[in-house]
Amino acid sequence: MADQIFPHFKKRMADGAIDLDGNEFMYFLLKDTYAYSATQRTYAHISPKEIAQKNAYYTGGTVLACTWTRTNATVKFDAGDVSWTAMTGTARYGAIYDKTAASMPLVCLQDFGGNKSVSAGTFTVIFNTSGIFTLI
Repeated sequence: MADQIFPHFKKRMADGAIDLDGNEFMYFLLKDTYAYSATQRTYAHISPKEIAQKNAYYTGGTVLACTWTRTNATVKFDAGDVSWTAMTGTARYGAIYDKTAASMPLVCLQDFGGNKSVSAGTFTVIFNTSGIFTLI
């Protein structure tokens, strides 16, 4: 499966229901038992597949330092890379949700292409230099 932007996020973004500049976005990790569905809308829909809280990883994820930039007609959503130190766990996917909005809507899903594990080490997610996603 490829990376995905959740369809409900696209609608909320188009409606102006999400403040892209002011809201707080979270990044969390999912097990390999997670299955993407375009009908999933909120963090609560997929949180049962989040990896367990252990050592440095806390359920609900970590706050992203997000940026939106525009160059002519292209808009890029990006954030600083995230990492958890002294973590033990395995994740197959990462996902972003809007913590500020009441329903905590999902934004996008990142597929690692296979399980990634760490044992008492640092688990780091490095975002593409082109951004998390780009709107053209």
